[in-house]
Amino acid sequence: MGARADRRLDRTVTGAAPAPAPAAGLRATARIRAAADGRGGTALPLLAGEGPLALRRTRATRPEAGVVLVGAMSAPLGGDHLTVEAVAGPGAHLALGSAAATLALPGRGGEPARYDVSLTLEEGASVRWLPEPLVSVRGSDLRVRTRVRLAPTARLLLREEQVLGRSGEAPGLLRSRLGVTRDGRPLLDQELACGPGAPGGWDGPAGLAGHRALGQLLVVDPAFAGAPPAAAVLGEFAAVTPLAGPAVLVTALAPDALRLRELLDSARATYGW
Repeated sequence: MGARADRRLDRTVTGAAPAPAPAAGLRATARIRAAADGRGGTALPLLAGEGPLALRRTRATRPEAGVVLVGAMSAPLGGDHLTVEAVAGPGAHLALGSAAATLALPGRGGEPARYDVSLTLEEGASVRWLPEPLVSVRGSDLRVRTRVRLAPTARLLLREEQVLGRSGEAPGLLRSRLGVTRDGRPLLDQELACGPGAPGGWDGPAGLAGHRALGQLLVVDPAFAGAPPAAAVLGEFAAVTPLAGPAVLVTALAPDALRLRELLDSARATYGW
């Protein structure tokens, strides 16, 4: 999320008292609330970001409101804890994305970083959560957790893209969990781990099979209750899986972020909006 100088630079002055120990890490939260404005559009009564999680309104087609995360500093570094919380109230429609890829970077003390996303969709609401890729940089340790709570009549379009290392670079350790409930009942709960320190086999034939980019597209739509999508294969390393609810999950592997985006965009054109 943008570049800047190391925010934990130590200064040593001859004869001066030792500098205090650096903080364990940055804590920052972005909070968004979308609400129907009563005129066929969506208002944003709450839009508050901290530290690297700067928020900007964007133009969006009615009835949606658009918000983009703009990186104000390098994050997350080891030891950081970033949180994005978004609530779409009854009948509200929100398009939420990011301006650039997020780089998971190593910290000075080897501590893991955390990135939590919480989405709440109330009756008749819709959210499109379409961030740019997350890049796991060599030496980093990042734990990502995304939690979504849906009312029965809500719609969700969620994309996750993860890239293992920059060009020609080995990845860091990435652990990611996605949990979705609808009407208080579990719809999807899955976890993955890849990179040094992940359980054995993550990069083998039954895992990523040498691919550097992986991602998924989750679409939850009450319209699927009457006409659920069928299971399908999209090319050699992408699959469509109907879930036990009005939802479909598309998972894909690719050699790079560009090819991964092409696969997920194709799936979005078929199943999403």
